[in-house]
Amino acid sequence: MDETAFDYCDAGNYPQWDEDHPIHFVGHSAGAQVVRVLQQMLADKKFKGYEDTSENWVLSITSLSGAFNGTTRTYFDGMQPDDGKTMKPLSLLQLCRIGVIIYDWLDIPWLKDYYNFGFDHFNMSRKKLGAWGLVECLLGNAGPFATGDWILTDLTIQGSMGMNSHLQTFPNTFYFSYATKRTTKILGVTVPSGILGIHPLLFIRVLQMSQWRHPPDVPPPYKGYRDEDWQENDGALNTISMTHPRLPIEHPSRLVVNDSDCLPLQPGIWYYKIVEADHILFIVNRERAGVQFDLIYDSIFERCRKHVFRKTPQTLPNQAP
Repeated sequence: MDETAFDYCDAGNYPQWDEDHPIHFVGHSAGAQVVRVLQQMLADKKFKGYEDTSENWVLSITSLSGAFNGTTRTYFDGMQPDDGKTMKPLSLLQLCRIGVIIYDWLDIPWLKDYYNFGFDHFNMSRKKLGAWGLVECLLGNAGPFATGDWILTDLTIQGSMGMNSHLQTFPNTFYFSYATKRTTKILGVTVPSGILGIHPLLFIRVLQMSQWRHPPDVPPPYKGYRDEDWQENDGALNTISMTHPRLPIEHPSRLVVNDSDCLPLQPGIWYYKIVEADHILFIVNRERAGVQFDLIYDSIFERCRKHVFRKTPQTLPNQAP
């Protein structure tokens, strides 16, 4: 993740934000890791013109299916398992890369109005690059994929380990995680836990990832690696990856069965739950998730309002001091 992208900041929608007015973050999938990067940047005072930032500007981080330790799906889709940085010449990711480059190069206004990949700052339009510029982008010599700084490299196990090596779990921040899975074990074999409960777009992925085997001719990504640890999944991420940051160094954590067992909450610990759900159950629509959707979000809001504070309970905007 390119930290230079945060060099310029407007006042924002909450100008009062500081250590005395910290805020809660909720992030899904790679968004949970983005919030961790943000907190580390606040701690490291990376924002020009804001020299007084600190990690304490973040009161809590709640992760929904967070991508903390990478996913084996990246290797199915085309990332090389030996380095986690390069792509296989023939793969789904190569097809997507070529399609995105051509889409932006064509620069068709009504298409860009319908969906914009956010690559305008790379100036890939045919009006600026011409035909040779398109060739350079397709060859990987220019454009968004030339530097290796893009999301899939961060989602490999190796890339996530690189990020985690400098992302801290801070002692004054509260951390919560919901790790999802749609697999079960039958006679010791990991398989999808049914058909109807898994979104059609994810069922094949759940099946693929449940049968994951690291290539025998490639060194494992870390000492102590085992295939069986990475077979439980939600169709996009491995369940082991979503509980808490654990590679290359395991951060303090606690499995939660009953919320009341953890009260009073302690900062600096990743409280995590294992939830039966696929990767998009809690973000696509409320109707699909049903009452479970309400229970998850109600519990997040209630916890942040009643149980997460540093000194005294916070005064809510609609309450008198």
